[in-house]
Amino acid sequence: MTVQCTRQTTGEQGRTNPIGDFLRAHRARITPGQAGIPSYGTIRRVPGLRREELAQLAGVSVNYYIRLEQGEAVNPSSGIITALARALNLDDDATSYLHNIAGTAQLIHSSTAAAESEAGMTFTFDRLVEYMPGAAAIALSATNDVLSYNRLAFELFFSHLNDSGPWNTHRLLFTDPATRELYRHWQEEASLAVASLRFHAAAAPHDAAVQALVGELCVTSSEFARLWAEHPVRRCTRGTKHLKHPDLGDLDVEYQVLHAPDGDGRRILIHTAPPGTATAEALGLPA
Repeated sequence: MTVQCTRQTTGEQGRTNPIGDFLRAHRARITPGQAGIPSYGTIRRVPGLRREELAQLAGVSVNYYIRLEQGEAVNPSSGIITALARALNLDDDATSYLHNIAGTAQLIHSSTAAAESEAGMTFTFDRLVEYMPGAAAIALSATNDVLSYNRLAFELFFSHLNDSGPWNTHRLLFTDPATRELYRHWQEEASLAVASLRFHAAAAPHDAAVQALVGELCVTSSEFARLWAEHPVRRCTRGTKHLKHPDLGDLDVEYQVLHAPDGDGRRILIHTAPPGTATAEALGLPA
């Protein structure tokens, strides 16, 4: 993904350098103690790892690592990227992201292939939400454009919008005051949204829709711009959303993500609540 909210680092011939930006951001986050490097009581000018230290931990030459971080080394091997991820203590999602931006992982299929595979069908992935009356279900594109939703999802997330779609849940989260007020822990929700968007952006680095959305939100939301610059990465699959609904009060809804089998980034986001809970009762879910 080459869209940045702040001034981008460039390598040779003005190329943007997402690998270098990512490595610097995560190198600054890990302390020598976390990396197993003794400090011997010396005072360090920076809290994170030095480039020389990270290179040594990853088993690559200092010169090569510096060139990689500066965008001068191209086409790194999968082994080097894996070694750097291990040295930085990256989790599985961040490691996968680093492989994606380095070009050492297979990219997901295009949305065009998915559209062709469903051409002429009345029962498609997007329409699955219509068959989920006991949950608030939303079908989303790779960039979180709302493709379809059922009645309960509309009442829970979109009723204040007067059915005036199309909507994008990332855009709503950062620019719509009513959507912001819906989340009791908005900062946590915002951080997760940006981390998830980064993960998907790396899998589709040439997707114009992804680049346009990131560029737009960088301009319209300083909070999005700040979070994007921190390079968080997380694949969002399940969890709990803590809502403050204007009509239903405080709700704790569990969510899970179903991914389209075509691998084009489409997802169905399913929200529900355990039977017998106050949230299930407020939503009118079966006991």
